[in-house]
Amino acid sequence: MTNATMSPAADSVGAAQQPAFSVLQLVQRLLDQSWFVHLLNPLMGPFNPFLRAYRADPYPFLRELRQRRPVYFSPVLREWFLSRHQDIASVLRDSRFSVERGRSNLFKRLQPFRGLRPDFTEAIMRNLLMLDPPDHTRLRRLVVKAFTPRLVEGLRPRIQAIVDELLQEMEGQGEVDLVQALAYPLPVIVICEMLGVPSEDRAQLKKWSDDMAALLDPLQASGGMEYLERVYVDLAAYFRNIFTQRRAQPRDDLISSLVAVEDQGEHLSEAELLSLCAVILGAGHETTTNLIGNAVVALLRHPAERRRLQDNPDCIGSAVEEFLRYDSPVQLTDRVALEDCEIGGQRIRKGVMVGMLLGAANRDPERFADPDRLDLTRQDNDHLAFGHGVHFCLGASLARIETQVAIASLLRRFPELSADPTALTYRRSMVLRGVVSLPVKLQR
Repeated sequence: MTNATMSPAADSVGAAQQPAFSVLQLVQRLLDQSWFVHLLNPLMGPFNPFLRAYRADPYPFLRELRQRRPVYFSPVLREWFLSRHQDIASVLRDSRFSVERGRSNLFKRLQPFRGLRPDFTEAIMRNLLMLDPPDHTRLRRLVVKAFTPRLVEGLRPRIQAIVDELLQEMEGQGEVDLVQALAYPLPVIVICEMLGVPSEDRAQLKKWSDDMAALLDPLQASGGMEYLERVYVDLAAYFRNIFTQRRAQPRDDLISSLVAVEDQGEHLSEAELLSLCAVILGAGHETTTNLIGNAVVALLRHPAERRRLQDNPDCIGSAVEEFLRYDSPVQLTDRVALEDCEIGGQRIRKGVMVGMLLGAANRDPERFADPDRLDLTRQDNDHLAFGHGVHFCLGASLARIETQVAIASLLRRFPELSADPTALTYRRSMVLRGVVSLPVKLQR
């Protein structure tokens, strides 16, 4: 895309901001160097998510952190980190903690969006994931009806048909990357069909969505905020064109419903429409892709549990809940303290960020018996993989059904599926956990 699509103000500011972007890119490159990460290690204290060993298996590190410093302030990241289930569940439902990151002292000091396009900044700061009630309540009410367990259950036959098509394409290949062959396309197809976007646009939408996902973890944003701003301009232009089409010719899809929605006399603004569609697109596939990949890895590493599931396919529901708990696709979420408060004997000051390590909470022995054991029939499974409280994941029901269908069908079609689960590369994110690729041998 050329600079002609950007405003003159954005062009001049982009040039002015270039040194900041270069610093971010330098930090990214340094964090890819093991010598630098180990040099940084003493400063990080008991929590260093940049270690390659942490990325490969964070749970021994999280166990030690939970035992030693369950409420820990990182002097480098300038954020408190919680690792106990009780503490995290409590904060997630506490109105004294906000998802509006712009209210944090660190955000105000760094001003990471200074000089960027106002519409881009608004799309980030006013999206559903970064709004507190009552704004969050109003927007969520407009889309939640499309994701109720009952309506999503009605999608199961179509999800099954998509999975069957993807597995059929894998037949006879001998070896495939399961992420690219199944875990990635399934949720993308489903959410694009729900939104009502053309099938030929799925790949481009996935690319835009993947780029924008870096906003969850800026260290993934290899092109810096300027690049993400350009991605947003393209994504917004695409959706505005779809909005125009749906206003002229409504269809039976989610975008048509959002364009036409009226809630107590209020219409969605275009900025809200854009933000909702972008969030639904991203959240609609990101978690599920990682969840399916992590589930297959867990089965490969635990052959007894795999056989148990194959012998008892009706337990797929509890199995997916255990996959969510055992290796959570979302590892970290955060909040801003709106007032001084105390957690675990530590004083949390107003305006400070509080990071909640969901992966640690889901392995907390105070909440789960034998938490490091994969138990696909575990009954008492109050995990926090989808969050808790008013921001509980909107697409939880959809992710569950997609994963149930994908895993059950995969094991049925390729019962002797095999791979080397020790030779895997995980994403570089602190927030999202999933394998970059998963080469498997397709054996019946």
